Amino acid sequence: MDEFKIFKNWLRQASFLTEKDCSLFEPFLKTKNYNAKAYFLTEGKVCQEIGFVNKGCFRTYYLADGKEINTHFTFDNEFVTDYDSFLQSKPSRYFIQALEDVEAVTFNLSALQSAYNQSQNWERFGRMIAEQSFKLTTQRVESFLFLDGEQRYLDLLKNQPHIFERIPLYHIASYLGLERESLSRLRKKVAGK
Repeated sequence: MDEFKIFKNWLRQASFLTEKDCSLFEPFLKTKNYNAKAYFLTEGKVCQEIGFVNKGCFRTYYLADGKEINTHFTFDNEFVTDYDSFLQSKPSRYFIQALEDVEAVTFNLSALQSAYNQSQNWERFGRMIAEQSFKLTTQRVESFLFLDGEQRYLDLLKNQPHIFERIPLYHIASYLGLERESLSRLRKKVAGK
């Protein structure tokens, strides 16, 4: 079986890349497996690759006064990276850790730049990834600027209910900027409505 099949299918569905474009990029792809709790990236290291998650889940977090603060969760058919560290080759401020066993297809910056140079479709793909990264960052920042904890919880429940099936509540509480007890009270309150 083609070890990059899931990734190639996603590329064809989600974008304008041709079979020729995919074939051009395939020699640069690697399949990697991460056990639950293993790290894709640790703070202080330069993020050397982008991963496409075939199956599994990662969390992105940073440390503040020794406390882990979750900023993002990455699931099947999504890309995992510290995009800023990846593009600028600078040390990351984040940890990216597998919460489940993960299978990912990875590629590095030189492979991506080579693809950009060989195909306008890959340049469009790069722009699409950059736009998605910007959108996620903007949504995250604005959720803390304009919504309170309850509104963030309700928004997450409405737009990403699958998170509650796969992520432990203490990680979700951190992601929402709440204490675990506050999230429990909030869940009871919302369930009672």
